[in-house]
Amino acid sequence: MATDEAGVATESDLERTVGFVGALTIGVGTMIGAGIFVFPGLAAGRAGPAASVSFAIGAVIALLVALPTAELATAMPKSGGGYYFVSRSMGALAGAIVGIGLCFGLLFASAFYLVGLGEYALTTLLEAGVVETERATVGPFPLAVFAGGAAGLLLTAVSISGTEHTESIQNAVVGVLLAILAVLLSVSALDVVGIRGDPSLPAAFAPRGFGPVLTTAALVFTSYLGFAQIATVAEDVVEPDRTLPRSMVGSVLLVGILYVVTILIAASTFDPGTIAGMGETAIVEVARAYLGSIGVLGILVGGLLATLSSANASILGASRVIYALSSDALAPPAGARLSRKYGTPHFALSFVGGVAVLLVGSGRTEILAEVASFLHLVMYGLICVSLLVLRRSDPDWYDPSFESPGSPLVPALGAVASFGLTAFMQPLSQLLGAVVVAGAAVWYYVHGAETSLKGALES
Repeated sequence: MATDEAGVATESDLERTVGFVGALTIGVGTMIGAGIFVFPGLAAGRAGPAASVSFAIGAVIALLVALPTAELATAMPKSGGGYYFVSRSMGALAGAIVGIGLCFGLLFASAFYLVGLGEYALTTLLEAGVVETERATVGPFPLAVFAGGAAGLLLTAVSISGTEHTESIQNAVVGVLLAILAVLLSVSALDVVGIRGDPSLPAAFAPRGFGPVLTTAALVFTSYLGFAQIATVAEDVVEPDRTLPRSMVGSVLLVGILYVVTILIAASTFDPGTIAGMGETAIVEVARAYLGSIGVLGILVGGLLATLSSANASILGASRVIYALSSDALAPPAGARLSRKYGTPHFALSFVGGVAVLLVGSGRTEILAEVASFLHLVMYGLICVSLLVLRRSDPDWYDPSFESPGSPLVPALGAVASFGLTAFMQPLSQLLGAVVVAGAAVWYYVHGAETSLKGALES
């Protein structure tokens, strides 16, 4: 494949099939899955209605990163997203840390979404009376674990059969999902403010103080990983110069508003102690309170669709990171091989899907989410630094069609906010994230990747 002076490929091996709607739904579909259908109980249980501020903080940080990312993506519209940007601007070691960290982060996120999907599948069967206990099993596996694992395998098979199939799934799923949410949020908001009945506004906005707001923001930041998913599939995107900036910024703004409204309604419906005990499916009880059994059915369908779309986009994104790593000799060559029949990186997809399914059995939902957030925040910080480096060095090959406004202030704030938010995570999440980062550096040196990646960058 021909490359330019920066080692940026001048033509793509992957077929560009993802349009603006597809790119937007990759971002929106990934984010809505966690932020609305998994996190309300966990977040409102920690911080009460003030958890809405946590989501707002996450949206601001995401925008501070999305703008620099959009600029870099239009200059380097290649698979791998943050890995590609950092390796081409800050060198081989930083690129290796980001690439391997991003791969693990997406794997953890995929498993997290599949766990949520399994919980929604189980809740649906319980509501329908098909099963009678939450401890229902399929052979040796709990039903929720079996459902999440089976969905992971199915999504992997669909992705292997063609990216256009993945896009079709995302478009249909997100369309139905937004319609369901529009009904639920409209009806419940009218009740909360007292237009339909007695108002149920909370007596205290921050019943546990504002201390938990930042720690909750660190937890729920996984909800904003979707815009970065768009960058990882940039090589599949039609007209990347226009599509990438619009879809990245648009997806953050849309879901940020939805998150804040959803959390305010959920926290106005139940007190923190009650909603915390509802776990990952708390939004189901919110729907029951305002719309009865019809609302429960709608939100269960929505939860299944949302977690499905999040897992779908994360598996696709992780496979494209492996594709980029393998192309630069940072991962085994099989990861860069494309299926002769479908034109997709089938080995990379199979690896991602298989590992994600194995992780589903861990059951540590919050830890999986926070480790994914930690690794993405490290990448986001380095992406912002990359933009500052490229703006300063101004290489001949760097010619983005979109320029991030407010530079250098916006990328500088994005870097500080991204790195700073990791300090508010649980110690175990920080430790596991640091282990992945250190392991990536060790892999880079021990396996001779230093020479091979530098060669790829200089070719």
